[in-house]
Amino acid sequence: MDETSKKIDLLVASDWQYDNDFVQLMAKEAEKAHLTVLVVNHDKLDDTIKLVEKNSLDVLVLFDRASDTTEDFFRLQRLLAKRAHVIEPLDKMRWASDKATMHLEFIANGLQTPYTIIIDSFDNNNDIWLSTDELAHLGRPFIIKPANTTGGGLGVVDGAESLHDVLVARRQFKSDKYLLQEKVIPLHIENRRFWFRGFYTFGLVQCAWWNDVTQIYKILDPAEVEQYSLQSLYSITEKISAICGLNFFSTEICLSRSNSFVVVDYVNEACDMRLQSKHVDGVPDEIVANIAEHLCAQVAAIKKQHETGVRVLPEKA
Repeated sequence: MDETSKKIDLLVASDWQYDNDFVQLMAKEAEKAHLTVLVVNHDKLDDTIKLVEKNSLDVLVLFDRASDTTEDFFRLQRLLAKRAHVIEPLDKMRWASDKATMHLEFIANGLQTPYTIIIDSFDNNNDIWLSTDELAHLGRPFIIKPANTTGGGLGVVDGAESLHDVLVARRQFKSDKYLLQEKVIPLHIENRRFWFRGFYTFGLVQCAWWNDVTQIYKILDPAEVEQYSLQSLYSITEKISAICGLNFFSTEICLSRSNSFVVVDYVNEACDMRLQSKHVDGVPDEIVANIAEHLCAQVAAIKKQHETGVRVLPEKA
């Protein structure tokens, strides 16, 4: 790298306007940790790519919040892949986001999931056949979801009743596999639905109540963890990290009426970090702030490792 190049400890790539608050929190935490930060949005992307191509920009860590949704940003990730630490490489994100793959991996590793039938894409196989026993095992209503098309419930049918619903749904994204899943009913006590979201950030696990009907979060207090014996939420989220290989993701876990912890939505590889103080269905501010702080702490550890040659924190393979 050219000695005159500008050195950046943390480059944040973002293509979503609602990421602004999270990115600003990251910048503040980075400043506290004495890290240099560059935020790259659509307007800055071309200029940043040119600087990297000319070896005029030396990036230590790329936190990529854009390549999975905007192809142009992947050019930047490709350029930096061999020069910088990338959170997260696109190929790892795509593998972890494939619901069909994760379903099989979770089962193989002892995690409980809803009863699921995986069907081939319409493009690969126009016809499907399901027995009456298989449909009966799914129950009614059941859920239909594409394996790889993600974001905001895109393509998900929450109240499917028949094979006809399956035939119609799988034509929406013809190149995608589909999952047919039983509808898990959560435990319901004291006007609470026992549905949760776990957030994993480089070893930090945070869990919150998340109402799957209203999509509203509530902080999960340590006292509630003890009262309702919810410690497994944390170990399950850690186990999912070991399986999927990502350092930053969220997952949905339900405590069912049969008192079983069931992973109902496997790996959300691009976490929505809108603040609850600004969006009614946003993530509690405390959780987002902790994530920003922990991510920057990881960048600081990587920087120290580079400066001293001593490994400070282990990285996932």
